[in-house]
Amino acid sequence: MNHDQLALYNKLLVLYMLDRVSFPLTQAQIYDFLLGKNYVNYMNLQLAITELIDTGFVTAESKLNRTYLTITAEGQETLSFFKNRIDTSLKKEIDAFLSTNQFRLRNETSVLADYNKVLSGDYEVHLTAKEKDVTVVELTLSVPNRDTAETVCNNWKKKNQDIYQYLAGQLF
Repeated sequence: MNHDQLALYNKLLVLYMLDRVSFPLTQAQIYDFLLGKNYVNYMNLQLAITELIDTGFVTAESKLNRTYLTITAEGQETLSFFKNRIDTSLKKEIDAFLSTNQFRLRNETSVLADYNKVLSGDYEVHLTAKEKDVTVVELTLSVPNRDTAETVCNNWKKKNQDIYQYLAGQLF
């Protein structure tokens, strides 16, 4: 493959992965799969993602040191024209990976927790759970220190479903 064909192929792999899920994937999730399988090298993958964002085929949203990628309608249309250029066995491998890891991948991108220090010296913790781009629950808590903020964030990632069920049971 020449350089231009390789660049197109790398972009198609990213578009294909994003098209196969109903939620954003983090840049790290895409990197982990494609680099872990040695389908592409880091620099070429970084360039492909940057170009996809610049051309409007993918949107990027940065939160909490993570970049969330979503395919756009233009990206889907482009993929439909070139999808046949992706090797069938590679498409099957991507599909199998996404199917097997769907719950974990969705949970990683749908349950968000971060914190920041506020003027009073306390920390404000922001907790969110989403389902298919709809915010199901969003909480903001004030806590006295950074350690507590980190603990709350970690517990939210582990216990968000239980907390949501409790709140729904009490409020509905």
